[in-house]
Amino acid sequence: MTDQIRTDSLLDLSHSLAGEYLKKYESPYLAIPHIKEIILDIQSRLPDDYIQIKEGVFAHKTATIAPSAEIIAPTVICAGAEIRHCAYIRGSALIGENSVVGNSTEVKNAIIFDNVQVPHFNYVGDSILGYKSHMGAGSFTSNVKSDKTNVTLSVDGEKIETGMRKFGAVLGDFVEVGCNSTLNPGTVIGRHTNVYPNSCVRGIIPAWHIYKNKENIVMKIKGEND
Repeated sequence: MTDQIRTDSLLDLSHSLAGEYLKKYESPYLAIPHIKEIILDIQSRLPDDYIQIKEGVFAHKTATIAPSAEIIAPTVICAGAEIRHCAYIRGSALIGENSVVGNSTEVKNAIIFDNVQVPHFNYVGDSILGYKSHMGAGSFTSNVKSDKTNVTLSVDGEKIETGMRKFGAVLGDFVEVGCNSTLNPGTVIGRHTNVYPNSCVRGIIPAWHIYKNKENIVMKIKGEND
């Protein structure tokens, strides 16, 4: 399997309660059909500083949850996470430490790593967002193809059948997605890559690049502290 979609190339698994589970999968997208069972097993092992706030929904005692937020089971909300006004968590969701699920953001069947921000009018479905990734206001993971056929991945000219009708995106650690962007079904974005605002992204985008449009993807210059 190409390094561009390998779990160890995309994600630092120490930054998620799901890390030990994701180690089992050569690529993170393979875990997407199993997110619910992962969440349920995590719930069975939570320490005492997690509180069951409603049936099947557990939150760390330091998490902040707006009264207007709607949260469906099974969900785990980790330490320091912030669930803001009118957020809608539709279940099978892991919200990592110090992450933000913001105003009118919808999340379902997703693993959100620690320190991730989906803070304004976002949709995250059937997806995995790596450590410190960020989705700008109004950006979405589109998780179903318009023709309703299964999602495929195109890797080095080879088509990979995922067998999934619903597959949004996998964002590597430190990915920045610009405002009002759409990540089409089966998008995988490598670590430290930036996506310009108002982009329509499809396919495998390599690490350490800037996505301007599908014909203009340029390599980033790493700083001395990177």
